[in-house]
Formats: sequence, C-alpha cells, structure tokens
Amino acid sequence: MDDWTTGRGANPLRRDADRARTRLHAAFALTCLLAVVVGFALGRAAWADGHRSAENVARHRHAVPATTIGETSHRAGDQPSSRPVTVATATWHFPSQRTHQATVPVPAGTRQGDTVRVWVDDDGRPAAVPPDRADIVVNAVGLGAGAVAGIVLVGGALVTVCLRTVDARSARAWESEWAGIEPLWSGRPRPGPGAGDD
Repeated sequence: MDDWTTGRGANPLRRDADRARTRLHAAFALTCLLAVVVGFALGRAAWADGHRSAENVARHRHAVPATTIGETSHRAGDQPSSRPVTVATATWHFPSQRTHQATVPVPAGTRQGDTVRVWVDDDGRPAAVPPDRADIVVNAVGLGAGAVAGIVLVGGALVTVCLRTVDARSARAWESEWAGIEPLWSGRPRPGPGAGDD
C-alpha cells in the first residue's frame, strides 16, 4: 500500500507543511490517548493505595460514646474556606478503665449532658474520622483527571507552538515562491537592475 503522504499515491498538491500539520495533529491525538491511559492508571493506583490506607487507619480508629459536660461553641474549620465547626467539651472512657476529656466536634444543637459519638485512636485520644469510600473515590478521580488535564495541556501547548512554527515557515515559503512566479503569471516585468529602462 502506498504511503498516502509521501509515496506514489500521495497528493502532489500536498506540501511539506501540510504533511507536518498532519503529523502534529496525529501526535496530539496520541498524546490524548496516552493521557487517558496514564490518568486511568494513576487513578486506579490511587484507589488501591487509598483503600489499603483507609483499612489500616480504620483498624486504629474507634467510635466511642461520650457525654458532653459543657456548652457548645463554634470553632473555625481546618481550611480557610471551611464552615465553622460546632464543638463541646466531652468526657469518655477508652479503654474502659481510662477517662478522657477534650473538646470535640459535635452535632449542631447538642446540649450539655447529651451523648455523642467520638472517634478516638488506640490510646483513647480524639482522632480524625477514618476515610470513607467517597473520600477515596474523590481522591482517585481527582488525581486521574489532573494527570489527564496536565498531559493534554502540555501536549496541546507543544503542538500549538510547533504548528505556529510550521505556519510561519510555510508563509515565508509561499512569499518566496510567489515572488518568482507572480511576474510570469501577471506579465509584469520583474523588479531588478534595468527594470523599467527604455
């Protein structure tokens, strides 16, 4: 089968710039395909790692009943854009013979003397809630989508720069060729020494 760009079956009107553009568009398509493959692989790896990590954290997290011994108040969230968190001082026993007291997050509307659930570590200290399936999925999807977007953006920028270079060279080549052909085509004498002399 003849090469459709350079072989005997090639279009004689196709210029080197046209072939370069075709190759660059094909390269960008391959880059997009590569981005999807890499994004899927990274997302899957993040899912597996996150799942293992969550299982490990969950083994050292315990939900215990606690009794509030103070009024509720509001505390700023962990992130600047986070909503304020309702907190109260509470007491609990974990392990069963040890008593703990600390200010912990509680549901809005909690009153003094209410029983709330508190997450603690193996020593009974307050701890973060173990990550759930939704957290793992969001992290994996975010990592995979970020990788796809990053690769596509970088590949697209490189292809754009190359296309502009090809266009600039093509324009210069057209101007050079037109300068040689236009006088013959129009019948106008070429500019140069002696042009217009009687």
